[in-house]
Amino acid sequence: MTDLDADYPGRRDFLSLSIALAGGLLIGEKAIAKEMDAGMPMPRTKAPGAGRKVAMLIHPRMALLDLVGPQTILRILGCDIYLVAKTLDPVSTDVGISVTPDITFDHCPNDLDVLFVPGGLMGSLVAMEDQQTLSFLADRGASAKYVTGVCTGGLVLAAAGLLKGYRATAHWGVVDLLPLMGAVHERGRVVHDRNRLTGGGVTAGLDFGLTLASQLCGEDAAKHVQLIIEYSPEPPFHSGTPEEVGAERMIEERKGRVWMDGQARQASERAAARLGLQISTVDQGIGHPLT
Repeated sequence: MTDLDADYPGRRDFLSLSIALAGGLLIGEKAIAKEMDAGMPMPRTKAPGAGRKVAMLIHPRMALLDLVGPQTILRILGCDIYLVAKTLDPVSTDVGISVTPDITFDHCPNDLDVLFVPGGLMGSLVAMEDQQTLSFLADRGASAKYVTGVCTGGLVLAAAGLLKGYRATAHWGVVDLLPLMGAVHERGRVVHDRNRLTGGGVTAGLDFGLTLASQLCGEDAAKHVQLIIEYSPEPPFHSGTPEEVGAERMIEERKGRVWMDGQARQASERAAARLGLQISTVDQGIGHPLT
């Protein structure tokens, strides 16, 4: 065992989660923790995230990677993670692996350190118009120390009224819709504005997770996690953003997204109406109360 392993049970946690994924089933965080605790040696020092309460919304058709990246990072830190849903029924994801919730909305702690929403566009569109989900997010988001989301999860946060007046980002396909719900559109892999932290599409969840880790537990702890998960990306292509691929390629990409992006715009407009917002200048990301 190395010194890094002995500091706190990061590497064992990460490997245990990886095994669960390789087996084809991501189960609830509490169930994973129960399995990992059996026979695990006591760490020499307290985990830096111990006692931090993190509620991670899980919703049908969410993007699994949006959840697992940040979840892995926060679990290594030793945070208390709650996978929260309307019911305790397994939740479907974009890759066919179901996720089992730990707890329902009604039983989720009120004193959260982090409220987190993953994306997955089609699932996000349903969540944006589900009053029970929106009410839960608005309630817990009002008191959470950090209100956060990745990918199209930013749209869900905005639909709950949690991004009004905040700079935020989301997946490039829908980030321009955030101003409809009162947020200030900012393109970026991770955007931090006061206690709001949002990430771009899918893989940005790792950058987001490490940024959140540094906010919760300090830079040294975040760097430790980065080393444990060996996060030092060297993509084989430089085509991961609209800026990298250029305008001509983006025209073709947009053609394949016309229907679902149109659905996202309609859902955002309906959310804006519920929030009592009208947009006078979308490019500036300014929302004004309706009179």
